[in-house]
Amino acid sequence: MHNKFQENLIALAVASTLAGASTLASAAGFALIEQSASGMGNAFAGAAATAEDASTVFYNPAGMSMLSGSQFAVAGHAIDLSAKFSNSGTSRAFGAIPLGPVSGGNGGDAGGVAFVPNFYLTTAINDKWTVGVGVNAPFGLKTEYDSTWVGRYQGIKSELTSLNINPAVSYKITDTLAIGGGVDYQRLKATLTNAVMTGIASPDGFATLDADDDAWGWNLGLLAQVTPDTRVGLSYRSQMKYTLSGTTSAAIPGGPTLLPTTNVTADVTLPDMASLSVMQKLNDKWDLLADVTFTRWSKINTVNIVTSSGTTLDTLAFKFDDSWRVSLGANYHYSEQWTFKGGVAWDQSPVQDQYRTVRLPDNDRTWLAFGAKYKVTSSAAVDFGYAHLFIANASINNTKVASSTLATTVIGTYEGSVDILSIQYSQSF
Repeated sequence: MHNKFQENLIALAVASTLAGASTLASAAGFALIEQSASGMGNAFAGAAATAEDASTVFYNPAGMSMLSGSQFAVAGHAIDLSAKFSNSGTSRAFGAIPLGPVSGGNGGDAGGVAFVPNFYLTTAINDKWTVGVGVNAPFGLKTEYDSTWVGRYQGIKSELTSLNINPAVSYKITDTLAIGGGVDYQRLKATLTNAVMTGIASPDGFATLDADDDAWGWNLGLLAQVTPDTRVGLSYRSQMKYTLSGTTSAAIPGGPTLLPTTNVTADVTLPDMASLSVMQKLNDKWDLLADVTFTRWSKINTVNIVTSSGTTLDTLAFKFDDSWRVSLGANYHYSEQWTFKGGVAWDQSPVQDQYRTVRLPDNDRTWLAFGAKYKVTSSAAVDFGYAHLFIANASINNTKVASSTLATTVIGTYEGSVDILSIQYSQSF
């Protein structure tokens, strides 16, 4: 019985980790699309076709062929997430016997402000070849509820950080056609906490899990100047396969240890994605931009959790759907120094209603963005961008077994939004 209790604690803690890797981020699911400030003002419409600066390393490496000499771009993004829960019947049960509502509040605002940086450098080797490198964070954010909230048994804190290093190369086939590609080294780190029910009237325990891993992937791109005024970009980023490994433990504060430090692992595949972008120059003043991106989130279906001895503790059913993101934008070239930008986007969530959890209260979102570029000199520019994301209200009715006999069901609705402020400095030399 003691071993079974420990296994359930381990399963709960690791389940929290994997769900925590899917916190409510600025893009649907748990992706971070904020890889430049120059694209923020357009809601990243046309991102694989603009080749505006060195950040094209991420969006389409073929775009490096449009950049002369050497260039670098450094950007930062302040992402302010709001995720507020309203309880409408969260309860617990002992086997088939209902025990009534769970004590606690709505958890406060589970969001907060996160800072995401990017850095890119490109160098033209000759009139055909260009090399570059990007350093960024494609996934992650942080959510944290009050420790006594009604859903504490399913999650309190979820923090995911990522680091991606992406060397790339482009080759100009003709004056109007280029290809590019690169490799990605990526590292993920997650820290999660949640409360643990130890009995019907017993004090709560608290579980903590730390896990990390690294993986390799690749990206490809094609850029075509179809006419003097029309440019089309295609890009693809591969899936990334991880074996998250770490330790979990649980204890009652000031009391006994419920679970000693235990090693656990879980295989997770993060999705591949493909984008088609168009940039259309209407005249000397106006550009129109469009983009459609497909993300194969269905790569995250079920995840098996195992101990170091190879015992499967649990199988988690995430059941993600594939998703689409569609965006439209425009640039207005006001003067030699100033360009003003605007854009809208619709970002589809991969989360199905019946599988929504407290660590992933995600839903479809609509972007409204604007920004500006100011050319400080002929070789230096500063970009500013702002976006507000309207997130559709998300209902939740999720049951989680906390031990062999105790379970909680979180029932309620989430209201969410995101505000993003971005700034970037670009320099050619």
